Amino acid sequence: MCGIAGIINFNESKVNETSLRSMMQCIKHRGPDDDGVFTKENVGFGFVRLSIIDLSEAGHQPKHSTDGRYVIVFNGEIFNYIEIKKELESLGIVFKTKTDTEVLLNAYIYWGEECLHKLNGMWAFAIYDKQEKSVFAARDRYGVKPFYYLLTNNSFSFCSEINPLLRLIDKQPTADTQSIFDFLVFNRTDQTENTFFKEIKKLQHGNKVLVKNGKVTFSKWYDLKKEVGKAKGFNSPDEYKQLFKSAIELRLRSDVPIGVCLSGGLDSSSIVSILLKELNFSDVNTFSAVYNKGQYGDETEFINEFTLHVKNMHYISPDAISLQNDLLDFVKAHGEPIPTTGPYAQFKVMELAKGKAVVTLDGQGADEELAGYHYFFGFYYKDLLKQFKLVTLIREMFFYLKIHKSLYGIKTFFYFLLPEKVKTKFRVNEFNYLNESFAKAHEAQNSIAGNIYGSGSLKDALLDHFEYKLEHLLKWEDRNSMFFSLEARVPFLDYRLVERTLATKSDKIIKDGVTKYILREAMKSVLPEKIRNRRDKMGYGTPEDEWFREPAWQKIVQEIINSQSFKQRNLVDVEKANELYKKHVNGSVNVSKEIWKWVHLELWFREFIDKK
Repeated sequence: MCGIAGIINFNESKVNETSLRSMMQCIKHRGPDDDGVFTKENVGFGFVRLSIIDLSEAGHQPKHSTDGRYVIVFNGEIFNYIEIKKELESLGIVFKTKTDTEVLLNAYIYWGEECLHKLNGMWAFAIYDKQEKSVFAARDRYGVKPFYYLLTNNSFSFCSEINPLLRLIDKQPTADTQSIFDFLVFNRTDQTENTFFKEIKKLQHGNKVLVKNGKVTFSKWYDLKKEVGKAKGFNSPDEYKQLFKSAIELRLRSDVPIGVCLSGGLDSSSIVSILLKELNFSDVNTFSAVYNKGQYGDETEFINEFTLHVKNMHYISPDAISLQNDLLDFVKAHGEPIPTTGPYAQFKVMELAKGKAVVTLDGQGADEELAGYHYFFGFYYKDLLKQFKLVTLIREMFFYLKIHKSLYGIKTFFYFLLPEKVKTKFRVNEFNYLNESFAKAHEAQNSIAGNIYGSGSLKDALLDHFEYKLEHLLKWEDRNSMFFSLEARVPFLDYRLVERTLATKSDKIIKDGVTKYILREAMKSVLPEKIRNRRDKMGYGTPEDEWFREPAWQKIVQEIINSQSFKQRNLVDVEKANELYKKHVNGSVNVSKEIWKWVHLELWFREFIDKK
């Protein structure tokens, strides 16, 4: 797990090593253990290392092939590298190290781009072919590891984070207002190749890029819908459990201590339970964010189900004061705005883990795979309606109301039936604080209402969430973990598990008013029943609504929304924002997400756009 950087000049001019090292220094937190540089003519690679597998000097990068023709920089882990290595050895390939980097490089040399389909892991890598004078780069299937790039008339530059690329721009960076609109209206980011900076793009997950003769060619190497179409769905909960167990076991390959981010929810708790009961992994460290009893986000009663079984349980309690103290560091660490303080709780959990583990496991991806968000009920109802399964539809609605005592799932059903333009207009008017001209200029161009909320069935919705929604969660986890020099691994995103789960029939995903049905069934006798039967969905929740009513935060919020800079951006109607905030402070409404978006967006502007 590392940070990578690269510069390829189109005019054959030599790469400036100082620029490359400046980029590397900017992401040194991603790789505090080692670093390396390669330059040859118009190509330069930089690398900072966090040692995970083979801690010796053999893991140094950039790494050269035995014949010297190829050079690789690689961020990530290939979890099945041992199996691939054995296959390559049977074909006559000789290895000098125990690293997965050497396996990846030789797999590319032997199989070419087809090697990508053999890999089970998370990665962003670039390989320079000295003979062809070309650079090939690729990103993993679902976007666990980042790959940002800056493409100009003169060069193609890439990096694991955005900030170093900004150093290569010879003018002030420009805010991408469409990304800001999508962020403010839909709480979504990263659904396209765009970032919050017009100049910086990201290589899409499951995509590759070839740079040769001054030409840059992007293409897709992995098609989830196609692979799911070929996959065999699960017939039984035990089938699911065995593959889930395999996914976790594969991610235990490490030469450094491993821990689990334990929220108390179904997903992370399932990982801990499999480790304890199925894999006999007794030396488990868990890391959790907890709050006062009764506060939103506190899951202590569920986390405590493991106190008799886990020896090393660690806790941290983020609060309004810690968020205030960490605010600027958090903004800088992420480089782009975030629509909720949930990732801040994860940020503090990673801080807690530093020094006690180097690798963490968590449940990211399970909600998109197993319909964990409650609005998936709306997609399922739409699916049943289209199939004229009216009896099942009425039955599922009945169970939903009975179990959850909420109309939310049914409301989303009606929302998803609306035309695309109406969906957008509905969200724009929900809080009605956007500057009118800003909203009108961007509401027609957004892709979210159609791509994420326009799915025709539950299966399509899950596929669309992998394509357009999951990646921002993975991005936040990458920034949070790597800021503290930790590697985060996500067993639910083992591609074997993803493809078979998404090929499974919908009534094994949602049934009798309950989501994640097959996982719950698979975890019988493994997971504590109190957790297995949970029906609420919290994730990394925080009591942010209380935080933003506290006097210190009132001062911060009012300074920001009444500042001249905030007003002059013409994104938010300041008068309406003040009205909403006053209502929040007196407790008549909870608009904490909107408040946080205003705060983070303005601080992002000041840090990355306004600064000279």
